[in-house]
Amino acid sequence: MNTLQVDALVVGGGIAGMQAALDLGDQGFKVALVEREASIGGKMITLSKVFPTLDCCSCITTPKMSAVAHHPNITLFTYCEVKALNEKSTGFDVSVLQKPRYVDESKCTGCRLCEYDCPITVPSSFDRDLGAYRAIRVPFSTAVPQTAVLDIENCLLCGKCEKVCPVNAVDFMQMPQTFSIEATSIIVATGFELTQLGAKKEYGGGKLANVIDPLMMERFLAPTGPYGRVLRPGDGMEPTTIAYVQCAGSRDKTQGVEYCSRVCCMYAIKQAMLISGALPMAEVTIYYMDIRTFGKGYEQFYQNAKAMGVEFIRGKVASIREDEKHNPIVKVELTEEGKIIERTHDLVVLSLGMIPAVASTSLNATLGLIPSSDGFISAPALNSSPCATSRAGIFVTGVASNPMDIVDSIITASAAASEASAYIHSKTEIRVQQHEVTYA
Repeated sequence: MNTLQVDALVVGGGIAGMQAALDLGDQGFKVALVEREASIGGKMITLSKVFPTLDCCSCITTPKMSAVAHHPNITLFTYCEVKALNEKSTGFDVSVLQKPRYVDESKCTGCRLCEYDCPITVPSSFDRDLGAYRAIRVPFSTAVPQTAVLDIENCLLCGKCEKVCPVNAVDFMQMPQTFSIEATSIIVATGFELTQLGAKKEYGGGKLANVIDPLMMERFLAPTGPYGRVLRPGDGMEPTTIAYVQCAGSRDKTQGVEYCSRVCCMYAIKQAMLISGALPMAEVTIYYMDIRTFGKGYEQFYQNAKAMGVEFIRGKVASIREDEKHNPIVKVELTEEGKIIERTHDLVVLSLGMIPAVASTSLNATLGLIPSSDGFISAPALNSSPCATSRAGIFVTGVASNPMDIVDSIITASAAASEASAYIHSKTEIRVQQHEVTYA
């Protein structure tokens, strides 16, 4: 592939990266968007609804995904990773690795015949390993692009997908390829990951079958989820008592995450309300240290949850164990009453915190960016240029910079696009002036 020359390179195809790319594309700039997964959409496409409006996440995200794919000024690269960067007088020369899909993107029509004929079933990472998909498949129903990808590690090389493909798109000999993108500016939108489910051993995450993470619950609640309803993963039963443990991955010095992740209270309240609608007879309890409702309409959202019957108990959960029926038993210190109690639930959700994505951590070194003390990308002039990094021409947006919700991710994406736009214009003016001097 020849070197692609663009005005801006956006790294990360979640909601922040897509918004930044669309803003720049709408201004007439040529944009390249690089996403490490086989589809854009990020974490948001896996969620059920957004707070506090309870709008459908897929209904918001899918049109943006389509807009990015069809925008005349945006070139989309999925299943790719940034590997190296060289700075030049005109901007940056970025080396990008195209991972093999073992499917020719130029031929694949997304018909899924290969998927239907594949005999191998593997856990679905999109469904947090709760559901399953074939070794060759389109990543999910609303994926962009609608192009199949083959999991070569789980493939039997039986050749069934190759035989059934009507356009001969399956290519077992496909190899990784490296290509270059020359960009005047770069926007980093690498997103986040959750703290490890089993990081706090006292809570039994990863060992107790019915102690799950919040993204698992999102998949239970989503209309495209693996089960179509809320079930206990341990035995498939419908839970009647569900508990949330707040600050299970944030505000904890022992875990190295001393900061508040900002969204945990709100996503727990949102899920509790959705569970109350999906399971009207279920009792939902939220164990919390502090409830932080920091955005517009968020406090009223909290009050609405209490009015719906969601129980809020102020206390610090010490440990979680299970009984002989695999029901989690929560031991909690009630801070207002000054006593310790134990309560049994059918299902417990640990409200895990946000940490920088692994992709962001490795990318920092590649791009020469300085992380702050919490690991997120540092913005030295936070008040005057909230998206500017320590390196001129490189900007950061979304949760790559610090924990935030979807609304703030979109706002900072537009801010990053604005700052990148101004930088591109300034570089263009300098080049024009240099050209005029040369030919004067």
